[in-house]
Amino acid sequence: ANNISASPLLWRAGIVGDLMMQVLDIPVIVIFYLLLRRVSESLALFATLINLVQTAVLVANKLTLLVPIFLLEDAGYLKVFSAAQLNGLSYLAIKAHSYGFALGLLFFGFACVATGHLIYRSGFLPKILGVLMWLAEMSYLLNGFALLLAPSFAATIFPGVLVPAFVGELSLALWLLVKGVDIAQWKERNTCIRKEPNP
Repeated sequence: ANNISASPLLWRAGIVGDLMMQVLDIPVIVIFYLLLRRVSESLALFATLINLVQTAVLVANKLTLLVPIFLLEDAGYLKVFSAAQLNGLSYLAIKAHSYGFALGLLFFGFACVATGHLIYRSGFLPKILGVLMWLAEMSYLLNGFALLLAPSFAATIFPGVLVPAFVGELSLALWLLVKGVDIAQWKERNTCIRKEPNP
């Protein structure tokens, strides 16, 4: 609480920086949809929508990081609280943010399942990247559900549980930056978007 009070602009800048990451998520989500819909339009649409839910949850969750700023400013209506109470409430808001972040990553974990499957089946990206995204999904889901159902266990496995997610996402990002997709294979998937038969 003392650190936030001493550097409120730094705290606010961190929130803005995080929000910019979520803004930049949107074009990435759209690009992945356009890239992977040739494999399965319905599954690519599912990954897109659940990924957008994840982004919306993370954006809404930023409100909890503004609460400490409100609690620690010198406003008259806060005089009913002691300094210790305000500090405690500030910490509670930050702790709530960590849970909100985990909730958002649960949705991202399910998006990774779909994305990993699409990459694995694509033919224009290496299958290993699809496997790594499945491992990323497992780490996000394990971390999120552990935090909700068994917080002490979650504290034990964190941050090691997120190593597969780091490896999977970094590998995919580096591959796309350095190697890209096999354009010939991508075009070969179909000149037009593949239509799946009705069940």
